[in-house]
Amino acid sequence: MAVLVLNAGSSTLKYALIDMPAGRCLDKGTLDGPDQLPRHPVPDLIGHRVVHGGTRFRDPVLVDDAVLAAIEDLSELAPLHNPAALTGIKAAAEAFPGVPQAAVFDTAFHTTLPPAAYTYAVPGEWEVRRFGFHGISCAHATRRTCELLGRSPATTNLIVLHLGNGASATAVEGGRSVDTSMGMTPAEGLVMGTRPGDLDPAVPLRAARVHGPAAVEDTLHHRSGLLALTGTSDMREVRLRADADAGDPDARLARLIYAHRIRKYVGAYYALLGHVHAIVFTGGVGEHDPGIRAAALSGLERLGIHLDPIRNTDPDEPLISADDSEVRLLVLPADEETEIARQIWPLYG
Repeated sequence: MAVLVLNAGSSTLKYALIDMPAGRCLDKGTLDGPDQLPRHPVPDLIGHRVVHGGTRFRDPVLVDDAVLAAIEDLSELAPLHNPAALTGIKAAAEAFPGVPQAAVFDTAFHTTLPPAAYTYAVPGEWEVRRFGFHGISCAHATRRTCELLGRSPATTNLIVLHLGNGASATAVEGGRSVDTSMGMTPAEGLVMGTRPGDLDPAVPLRAARVHGPAAVEDTLHHRSGLLALTGTSDMREVRLRADADAGDPDARLARLIYAHRIRKYVGAYYALLGHVHAIVFTGGVGEHDPGIRAAALSGLERLGIHLDPIRNTDPDEPLISADDSEVRLLVLPADEETEIARQIWPLYG
């Protein structure tokens, strides 16, 4: 069975053709947009990553008109992502008419959050709550980590750090999400490429009085984060500037802020879980930036977190913790496409 997966992120559109149930990748790549869909032989099933499923979607679903309408309604809460997923679904329907399509929701992994974690301390009539995101990546990271450690997910506690253009931290207890840094929308939590993460709510209110609500909303989603601090949302460019002989002070400060926020969440989730078996770095920055990994874990040795500096700079080494580290430290490639295929192929037929 051939499953074509389209993964529309905030900055990329990735695709993969997966042979299921073997989980073997036949082809993958990055597209400039859905108009350039790969012209493979007609797949049996097409899967899509959809960021926001609200409280309605807890499991993968086959796409129909009602599902499309619901995804569109939820676009207000994920303006960088849900519209892109809708575009991908419609383009795939045109390119492969008659082929069933299924959606997997990033929020679904976090439907296990307890009320104490998902409830905001605001009036109930506001009808807001924490949803959490990067759930597909967290599900893959949890499964792969347990395989590598030879542990059952039900007995494993993890902190998963998905660090990319979007960034999040998730506390996983017994294989289930119990807290996560992103909130009602993907704008809360860690510093990201164009989003600020945690912010005093008085800040956008004050800015809205000066610049207007629409401009502030656009800024919070599209012109904050690393972009606001350095003029670029690409951590690779920020790293080059920070490491240059002259050393760009804005770039250096941005990396300190980025790592500082991660370290705060690691400490908080360690306290929440009580015992942590592993901390997992994934996503583009998490996989490829040893400096950020080192800075984010600096000073946490008393928690049993010991990074091996040699392993940390080896791009082929998934285990980067020192031999005496109580907490295992891993770097895992993000593979949302295979995870999506694994979740949707039982829906076929």
